[in-house]
Amino acid sequence: MTTSEVETLSAAIAACRLCRDAPVKGDGDRLPHEPRPVAVLSQTARILIAGQAPGLRVHGSGLPFDDASGNRLRDWLGVSRDAFYDPGRFAIVPMGFCFPGYDDKGSDLPPRRECAPLWRHRAMAAMPQVELVLAIGQYAQAWHLGPRRKKTMTETVAAWRAYRFSNEGPAVLPLPHPSWRNTAWLKRNPWFEADIVPQLREDVERLLR
Repeated sequence: MTTSEVETLSAAIAACRLCRDAPVKGDGDRLPHEPRPVAVLSQTARILIAGQAPGLRVHGSGLPFDDASGNRLRDWLGVSRDAFYDPGRFAIVPMGFCFPGYDDKGSDLPPRRECAPLWRHRAMAAMPQVELVLAIGQYAQAWHLGPRRKKTMTETVAAWRAYRFSNEGPAVLPLPHPSWRNTAWLKRNPWFEADIVPQLREDVERLLR
């Protein structure tokens, strides 16, 4: 795609109101607030960050990973905030573009099911230069790994070598979500920061050169 075509697709995503105006049947009510799609497409970035969906703070700022989760993710990547938000270096395209709201326990709801079927193939086709997909969380892993995904997120992340060194399309590196809610998971699974984070930083440094 040309730069103008990527810009046109980005504008179409920004204008999307499907989850408000035509929600998927059986997926609960329409989005209870005004949609604010958050996605960063790029014609040149070789790394795609495939997250879950924006949180409330990101819904307010319009800046992806503009929170404590983003700070932890940038630490894993070994990059500055300026580098992270450079669309020439990173594309950031979550599975759901809008903040989905909270469940009864105060946790973020899953990504809206309207987003991926409408936009994901188009977004990926617009960025054929992507060499590495960072699949953050179970929903991104399900889409990007399909039947190769393991039964649990932990098992999928533990099997990272099978995906990172695959020759089918861009490499996929599955990651846990950097949310504070996963701090206990990180403590229970020290192999993530010992084995995967160094590989992640090596890949990022190489692809940003």
